[in-house]
Amino acid sequence: MRLQGKAVVITGGGSGIGKAMAERFRAEGASDILVADLDGAAAEAVAAAVGGLAIRADVAVEADVQRMVALAEDRFGRIDLMCSNAGVSVRDPDFNNATSASNDTWTLGWNVNVMAHVYAARAALPGMIARGGGHFLHTVSAAGLLSQPGSPVYATTKHAAVGFAEALAITHRNQGIGVSILCPQAVDTPMIRGARGSQAVDGVMSPADVAGCVVAGLEQETFLILPHPQVLTYMQRKTGDYDRWIGGMARLRDKIAPAQD
Repeated sequence: MRLQGKAVVITGGGSGIGKAMAERFRAEGASDILVADLDGAAAEAVAAAVGGLAIRADVAVEADVQRMVALAEDRFGRIDLMCSNAGVSVRDPDFNNATSASNDTWTLGWNVNVMAHVYAARAALPGMIARGGGHFLHTVSAAGLLSQPGSPVYATTKHAAVGFAEALAITHRNQGIGVSILCPQAVDTPMIRGARGSQAVDGVMSPADVAGCVVAGLEQETFLILPHPQVLTYMQRKTGDYDRWIGGMARLRDKIAPAQD
C-alpha cells in the first residue's frame, strides 16, 4: 500500500508514534487523515498541522470507536488505512510479584491494548469488504512477541493483540483486507521516558524514524513491521530454545529490578 491519495484514521494520534505517522502520511500524499485521541486538544493540534480532521475518542469505549469510523466514512467516503495505534503501558506496583496489578489495571490494559483493535476492525471491516479492500495497522510492541519484565499486564495484552491481528489477517485475506502489526522496542515517547529498565534497551528510536519504517512496511504489505531488526533475532532465540530464553529474560529482570531497602 502506498499512501498517495489514501484516507487514513489514526487513533492515539495526538502524540508519539501516532503524531509522527500523521505527519509522515501527509508527506507521503495521504489525501485525508482523521486524528483521534483521548486528548481532544492534542488531536486538534495534530489535525490542524496536517490539514486533517480531529475527534476526541476513548478507544476503550466501542461507541466512541464506532462514532470515529462513521465520521471518517461520512467525510472521506471510505477508510483505506485504519491505524489502531492507541495503547497504554502499566507496570506492576510490586516489581517482585507478577500478580500485584489490580483487576481494574488488568481491565484497562485489556480494553485499550486488545479490545480497541477489535472495536476498530468491527466498525471498519464492513465498509472495507464492501469496497473490496482496506488495510489495518495495529501498533503492538516487541513485548507482544517477547515479553516485558515488570509489566505482566502489558506483555499479556500485547501478546493477545498479536493473536487478534493474526486472526484478522487469516480470516479476511481473501476479501482484500491487509493487516500489519507494528512491533518496536523502545521509542522516545512519554510512554517510555522514565520507565524502569529503559536504559537496558538496545536502541531507542524516534517516532519519526518509526513512522518511516511503517511507510516501508506498508509499501511491502508485510504483516510484521519491526523498526528494531534485532527483535527478529530475539524471536528466533525464543522459539529455538524457550527455556534458555526464559533464563535470559530472568537475568534481564534481575538487572533492572529496583534496589531493595
